[in-house]
Amino acid sequence: MRAVVLASLVAALLAGCAAPPRVRIAAPQGTVVPGIDDVGARAAALAERFVGVPYRFGGDSPQGFDCSGLVWYVYRELGIAVPRSAAEQRASARHVDSGDLRPGDLVFFYTPADHVGLYLGGGEFLHAPSSGKRVERARLDAPFFILGYAGGGRFSRP
Repeated sequence: MRAVVLASLVAALLAGCAAPPRVRIAAPQGTVVPGIDDVGARAAALAERFVGVPYRFGGDSPQGFDCSGLVWYVYRELGIAVPRSAAEQRASARHVDSGDLRPGDLVFFYTPADHVGLYLGGGEFLHAPSSGKRVERARLDAPFFILGYAGGGRFSRP
């Protein structure tokens, strides 16, 4: 995988993050992230490989991601089926209090459309912000995200 450049923190966010669900043919799963056994930590490590990938509405591949497409792709690669849209991910994830977030948990935001990111730990998360932007790290304590925070969620291996 090629190296990617870390994009700057977003000032505006989320046009069209809640892409409609699509029918997909299952691809080979079970991507291994060497040295990491915890599913959430593996998800966070895998997601970090996509920093700098362009935002693409409805995107769910390394050629371009929207917010929920990034989550969907990462967990699919780890062999865990999750819904495709941010709203569906939020509805089906097990709720996690903000003080109990662990790497790989999902963080949800209220905006004009639902938005989701993958928690990395240390108050940081990774997300695909909006058109013209790239997958990037952001801080939960940034004013924009504090105001829109809607909760955390967790998916784990069945």
